Amino acid sequence: MAVKIARTTAARGADKAQYDRVLLKISGEALMGEQDYGLDRIMVERIAAEVKSVHDLGVEVCLVIGGGNIFRGVSGAADGMERATADYMGMLATVINSLSMQSALERVGVQTRVQSALPISAVCEPYIRRRAVRHMEKGRVVIFAAGTGNPFFTTDTAAALRASEMGCKALLKATKVDGVYTADPEKVVDARRFDRLTYLEVLSRDLKVMDASAISLARENGIPILVFSIHNHGAFAEVVCGRGKYTIITEEG
Repeated sequence: MAVKIARTTAARGADKAQYDRVLLKISGEALMGEQDYGLDRIMVERIAAEVKSVHDLGVEVCLVIGGGNIFRGVSGAADGMERATADYMGMLATVINSLSMQSALERVGVQTRVQSALPISAVCEPYIRRRAVRHMEKGRVVIFAAGTGNPFFTTDTAAALRASEMGCKALLKATKVDGVYTADPEKVVDARRFDRLTYLEVLSRDLKVMDASAISLARENGIPILVFSIHNHGAFAEVVCGRGKYTIITEEG
């Protein structure tokens, strides 16, 4: 099945991208598609096409992908496994997802590098900040795997950390809904959607769009967080160009 993506919006906004370097955070669950577990090839290819559409705008792109479609450290710990061990297993799951996304991106002509916070030299590069920056300057998409390399930290925190280290102008959080709501709109009919929020509002309202350490790190480094739906075709390019439906989280509401 060929991957189709709405490109007209991206084409019209080729000279209007609002950010020249961005980090895209994708949950592992997004890669499952309609499956209950693992990787859905069609979904992986569609997300790769979304990334390519932004890369084609001349925007430098890096990614952090979760591992919840394969293993979640918190769930493992809840089942009685030692938390640190469960988290390391979750980090390895993110490496699998990152390699899958690398393959999909390179099939559509985007040069890609995977850098892992855990040394796995047989399949990817170790994380080296200056090398990652240079890759992006050369037009390569960099995928950061294995979270921060430390247990007890989520891939949301890893995304905020890498966005800060890379000097990204925005952190885009791809979710299943088109922004931040007062409650899960799939469960609460009258959940209200926000267009703008401050970092402090997200923390004080306990909105759980990202964990508190990720929000605090983004706030400390002045990186806006844009939350949008990965299921809307062309949404990544639209948001980078300042269009479409999304919630922006900044210092000023």
